[in-house]
Amino acid sequence: MPWLQVSVAATDSNYQRVEDTLLSLGAQSITFRDAADNPILEPQPGETPLWKNAIITGLFDDQQEMETLREQLQRQLENVHLDISITILADQDWTRAWMDGFKPMQFGQRLWVCPRHLEPPDPSAINLRLDPGMAFGTGTHPTTSLCLGWLDAHITSTSGHQQVLDFGCGSGILAIAALLLGARHADCVDIDEQALQATLDNAATNHVVDSISVYMPGELEPDIQYQLVLANILSGPLTQLAPTLARYCSPGSDIVLSGILANQAESVCLAYQTYFDMHSTEKRDDWVLLSGKRKA
Repeated sequence: MPWLQVSVAATDSNYQRVEDTLLSLGAQSITFRDAADNPILEPQPGETPLWKNAIITGLFDDQQEMETLREQLQRQLENVHLDISITILADQDWTRAWMDGFKPMQFGQRLWVCPRHLEPPDPSAINLRLDPGMAFGTGTHPTTSLCLGWLDAHITSTSGHQQVLDFGCGSGILAIAALLLGARHADCVDIDEQALQATLDNAATNHVVDSISVYMPGELEPDIQYQLVLANILSGPLTQLAPTLARYCSPGSDIVLSGILANQAESVCLAYQTYFDMHSTEKRDDWVLLSGKRKA
């Protein structure tokens, strides 16, 4: 069925009122989108991660009269003076729409990420088959793309990266790529149990499920060490995790960090320089990848 999509241009001082009003009028879902297209950064504990200006969108079933809904909104928000727009959103097969938009992508010289429902463009390449749904990583985001490019350039069966830790694994795409490129075993950590299940499902699809283990934070052996640690998360957690991730790195091992905006790179580097020789910065759009070698 079609939907009524109600969008309200709001400021951070009235977000809660707008959201409550949309829900009280029968909104089936609420989403926030930055009005200026800036990324939302991770909050400190107790903070609310919201932008100064946002578009708040509510979806209503088409049984509601458009003009009646507009009048109700204007009446309940009459003292706020916000821009309100209502459009009809045609229903569609959203899973099919996502599949149609997910195309094979090449990273470096050897590695391709291909949706499972399509044949790989180069059957002789290292093809990572993926069907994670829309909740976890597919390689399209610049941070994931940067990490996959690094893996393609550095991981082979003889490169010495036998044991890999993927901290904040999401779909498991980075760990699976490392295994396909030549690593022997990967441990994956995430706070989301669904992400861990997606990782196992994707590992099975790529025939590496026997080489991968998944853990919630705190379940990993504290004294285990790896030749490669990957962490594609956000700058705040990365900074806080520096001592923990350093402990998991054997002397001379590699660390690869992403999920970092360009203006955050210096502060993240400072957090890791005690433990690592940070020697590489790669950039795509406004995002950077940092890598380094564990000091002896």
